[in-house]
Amino acid sequence: MSRSVRDKLEATLARIGDGAPVFTRLLLDTARAEADAADRRREAGLQLSPIDGTIVSVKDLLDVKGVTTWAGSSALKGAAPATQDAPSVARLRRAGAVIIGKTNMTEFAFSGIGLNATFGTPGSALDKARIPGGSSSGAAVSVAEGSSELTVGTDTGGSCRIPAAFNGITGMKPTHNTVPAEGCFPLAPSLDSIGPLAKDVAGCARLLSVLADRPFALTDGISAGRVRLGVAGGAFLAEADPSVAKAYEAAIERVTRLGIAVEPVDFDALYKEMFAIGPVPIVTVEAAAVHRELMASRADAYDRRVAARIAIGVPCKAADYIIAMEKRRALVARLAAQLDGLDGFLAPTVPIEAPMIAAMEADDEAFFTANRLILRNPAFGNLFDLCSISLPMPLGGGLSGGMMLSAVAGRDLQLLNIAKLIEPAAAG
Repeated sequence: MSRSVRDKLEATLARIGDGAPVFTRLLLDTARAEADAADRRREAGLQLSPIDGTIVSVKDLLDVKGVTTWAGSSALKGAAPATQDAPSVARLRRAGAVIIGKTNMTEFAFSGIGLNATFGTPGSALDKARIPGGSSSGAAVSVAEGSSELTVGTDTGGSCRIPAAFNGITGMKPTHNTVPAEGCFPLAPSLDSIGPLAKDVAGCARLLSVLADRPFALTDGISAGRVRLGVAGGAFLAEADPSVAKAYEAAIERVTRLGIAVEPVDFDALYKEMFAIGPVPIVTVEAAAVHRELMASRADAYDRRVAARIAIGVPCKAADYIIAMEKRRALVARLAAQLDGLDGFLAPTVPIEAPMIAAMEADDEAFFTANRLILRNPAFGNLFDLCSISLPMPLGGGLSGGMMLSAVAGRDLQLLNIAKLIEPAAAG
């Protein structure tokens, strides 16, 4: 006989204590009420959704009614509590999820490293001395350690996929606006996506179905012989750690043994053009607009590295930004044309092993070098408006990287089904 949802919740709470630093806040009263309600439904033979009674956490960018959204920053401590749930959170409640708490994150989601000076840094679930990846750091660690069964993150330049890779789980960036962005503190609205993290592809599909309020049902028996995938190398493997390059090559070989047709693809020239569309990156321009008022009044409360990156976007002129967005749209269309005839393409999610936390805290140059490398591959998907998922790819020595599968916008269901097919190949 399976244990009750309430028993499962209490066992989890007993194990994690106050939840820090994986969680910024546990939602004890509401979680217990939701668990009890799930148990009553079970007794009555009712089920609201496939995630009814599932323990779910949400990134502390998402509004939860009655709770202040801190976005990982002391600059928002003392802000008014949210007056209503974000649509994504409301959908979780309607689906019967047990929302255990809000997870820690990089301040204002502006780094792929995962450090947080205000709430502490949750070490990787695989090696506590190493970074968890960001910005959805606590989200990934919570699933990998078992304090959440599913979790909701956000992804602006890889923030679901990076920590998924470093923690040995699965994380997805859906097509932009698949999940409504209302009630989520933005980083760069043109690039932000709310997405699922889970132990596996099936978990991501279940959670995305709830968040998007439409089904993403996986299909059994998809034919490998009908799938064609590109294999990215070039700049995607530049400066890669040997363990990542070796694991990626071996994973590609296993994918071909499934009967999937693969062919090399070269996006280096397009990516170079994308980085040259404006005087500064799009993410910094939009972040500067988002933070203009708060930084004017609470600049001293910002993490200095986050503040420095936001400041890069301040001088950008409106005309330069508009022209950059026009160029971006043209490049997105060119990539879609290049991918015509392919069902997607593979790349390493991140080219390096998770660095040590101490090294990232101690040295700005080391931090920004690692941040650039960690964001480089997954940010391709945000800039080119793709849907993308990271599958666990063991690196040896107890560490994990990710094999990333990406496809043109709107093909999320196909992406999930192919990801399910190649999941064993990524894992070895």
